[in-house]
Amino acid sequence: MSTSTTERAPPAQRRLPPEMIIMFGCVIAILTFGPRSAVGVFQLPILKDRGWGSDVFSYAMALQYLFWGLGQPFAGAMADRYGSARVLTIGLILYGSGLALMAYASTPLSFTLTAGLLMGFGLSGCSFNLVIGALAKLVPEHMRSFAFGAGTAAGSFGQFLFSPIAGGMVGNLGWQTTTIAFGALMLFVIPLCQFVASTPMKSQPKIAVGPQQSFREALVEAFHHRSYVLLVLGFFTCGFQLAFVTVHFQKYVVEAGIPPQVGYWAFALVGIFNIFGSLSSGWLSGRFPKRWVLSGIYLSRALVTLMFIMLPPTAWSAYLFGALSGLLWLSTVPPTSSLIGVMFGTRYFSTLYGFAFLSHQIGGFSGLMIAGWARESLGSYMPIWWLSIGFGVFSALVNLPIVEKPVARGEALAAA
Repeated sequence: MSTSTTERAPPAQRRLPPEMIIMFGCVIAILTFGPRSAVGVFQLPILKDRGWGSDVFSYAMALQYLFWGLGQPFAGAMADRYGSARVLTIGLILYGSGLALMAYASTPLSFTLTAGLLMGFGLSGCSFNLVIGALAKLVPEHMRSFAFGAGTAAGSFGQFLFSPIAGGMVGNLGWQTTTIAFGALMLFVIPLCQFVASTPMKSQPKIAVGPQQSFREALVEAFHHRSYVLLVLGFFTCGFQLAFVTVHFQKYVVEAGIPPQVGYWAFALVGIFNIFGSLSSGWLSGRFPKRWVLSGIYLSRALVTLMFIMLPPTAWSAYLFGALSGLLWLSTVPPTSSLIGVMFGTRYFSTLYGFAFLSHQIGGFSGLMIAGWARESLGSYMPIWWLSIGFGVFSALVNLPIVEKPVARGEALAAA
């Protein structure tokens, strides 16, 4: 069985100019990813208020990453089938509810259910990953790498914006009021979803010559494709590194004797510098082999982390780490998503990216579980820093053999 496709955005999906679609997608990414990325600000006041250890917070955040990842392929499949607006709306309701109810979580179990399970499943339906899936279907092919970079950069701007906002609100209003306010904010994002609404699969005009590929055939094809498997394996490292730094970096800074405000401003630098990093990554991915871009990012992360743990802990070393990490923070997303589009097209893009992101979130889950255990049992975060370096080198090597060309359909589908 072979399928020949012509990749183009159906006219029914271009109700707005591509530039406006990208702009609204960026606004959604800013407002949804911002509160989530500021989670490190809440750790110390929550632990102090509730009397819990770091392992309780880390475990809940680990489960958030895991449920976010587990829900992503299903959310992607639903977005492919029924359109992105419905899935984004449901995700925003769940995510906002988790944020607001977290303020009333007085036991480790209730905190895990709200901040972990509910927010995790909510994020799987409303994070910038769903926005990227919508942009893949709504903008023309020559603009995709830029759109992916812009959407990722917007999420980073949300991180830059919300980290100091969260720090200021927690200091003046308390962490409970802050999480309730962030939860209510998600209700105001819902109307924006209509501007990035992709056409449901059953409503799309036929754009393929030959037999249409089924959902099951698409999954078989992807997981029998060596380059896709390597890409998914490499993405594990991205989640491992980002989750640990997002949740524990600010606590690590405070325990090193550095003022707390340095921690959240350093983390804000991650967000602002990643705007440049993500846009640059999208630009580079459109002009150079994407596997080289990915390999360079992972290797650079390992070197930046090595430099940080070798330097004496000071405010300036924290700021430097934040700025350099920001250049590499979500810059893996444009080449990763672009490679999936190159290999398999956009028909099942959200689903296939969802499975890649599941690997990313399993990495995040692993990083947070190990970090919580290391801090409570060994009294140090140093083992997790060294693991982060090792995984960075691993992913730099894993991405090099990826073949950047459309899949030759037929062999993988025969296995179905």
